[in-house]
Amino acid sequence: SPAAQAGLRPGDEIVAVNMQPTKTFKQVSEALRSSKGKPVIVSIVRRGKYIELPPTRTIKQSGHYIYGFRPAGVVYKHYNPATALGLAGRDTWDVTKAIGSSLARIVQGTGRKDVSSPVGIVDASSQAAKTDYRDYLEIMALISLSLALLNLLPLLPLDGGHIAFSLFEGIRGRSVGRAVYERVSVVGIALVLLLFFVGLSNDIGRIGGG
Repeated sequence: SPAAQAGLRPGDEIVAVNMQPTKTFKQVSEALRSSKGKPVIVSIVRRGKYIELPPTRTIKQSGHYIYGFRPAGVVYKHYNPATALGLAGRDTWDVTKAIGSSLARIVQGTGRKDVSSPVGIVDASSQAAKTDYRDYLEIMALISLSLALLNLLPLLPLDGGHIAFSLFEGIRGRSVGRAVYERVSVVGIALVLLLFFVGLSNDIGRIGGG
């Protein structure tokens, strides 16, 4: 992880990111996320001594740039089934909105860097597996939800495209011609492939440090 590469150790206290003081973990997290993959200088206090770690690039995981460390004192709370279900529903909705916004930016042409490929998925899941199995399960859930929403885009041959065509045919009262169906499918496949290669390019650039 970037944190390990920079030399961050257990017990270190992060006091600044890129010379901007940070007093809470939230401030640290926001500063790292805003780096957008550029090298960051993390300032720490280790055994009473102020140290600036060498510039290190953050990595992208689940749509966010991270440094790859867990704050000390993280406590996992246990909830009863009803409370856990409610919290899971809330978190799922929040993530769904975030993914929806990301997909909207992709359609608008401003979210190119948000796209990832199977290479990025494997990298993110392997990074999570090295920390804690709960992080790994969370990443897997996020990936599954992202793929489910992507599959609902109204493009053939995705399920969303089939749903859109079925609704259109139902409103129209008759089926769409085979030639039209095939032409639309070609366009959809081309867009999906384009999305894949954009994601692959992003992952290669990120993993390769580009």
